Amino acid sequence: MAAPARRRRSTRTRRPATRPRRRTARRREAATSRLVVCAIVLATVVAAVREYPVTTSITAALALIAAVLFLLVRTGRIRLPAPPAAVRADFTHSTAAYQHMTGTQFEHAIADLARRPASVRTATVSGGANDRALDVLLQLTDGRRIAIQCKRHAPSNRVGAPVIYAVNGTYRAYHRCDQAVIVTTSTFTPDTQRANAELDVPLRLVDGRELGRWVSGGRPPWGA
Repeated sequence: MAAPARRRRSTRTRRPATRPRRRTARRREAATSRLVVCAIVLATVVAAVREYPVTTSITAALALIAAVLFLLVRTGRIRLPAPPAAVRADFTHSTAAYQHMTGTQFEHAIADLARRPASVRTATVSGGANDRALDVLLQLTDGRRIAIQCKRHAPSNRVGAPVIYAVNGTYRAYHRCDQAVIVTTSTFTPDTQRANAELDVPLRLVDGRELGRWVSGGRPPWGA
């Protein structure tokens, strides 16, 4: 009678299950560190309250108020006021910036400046080769239309009288505007000022100095 076959023993060895001891140790160390820091902060606060009770109370109250305000602003329940238009970071924040612009950039900068008042509904840049002395067209909320001619000149290059005749001849008959404004980074010649004064309805002339006041929050040249 044949002997029963013996079962072969498996040569594979079972690996003992490893526990994440390192992670557990790190978590314990982190928790211990937090407790130590909290204990130190608490002890410091208690000592400060005992030594300087009034100062500590005021500081704590201010910190609490600041935290509440921060939370309200963060959640949108309180909205901080927008910065004044005169200090916004754009092309119109400084008159010196105009000197470094191209003619097209200057037209867009004046349009941005003109949009600041609430009385302006739209400010459209329409300058070009055939603009007929109109660079920016304003539509006011009261129905008025304002034509703006932009002249970005160097300080030594003053605006001459032909600009007066060109703007005066088109802003009403062609563009159907109620008022015209000429804005320059330079100044106007005496002939330009005399020609403008002789018109039945003088144009509004804005030189570099008056432009600076406008940029700084002054009234727009077409009035309220």
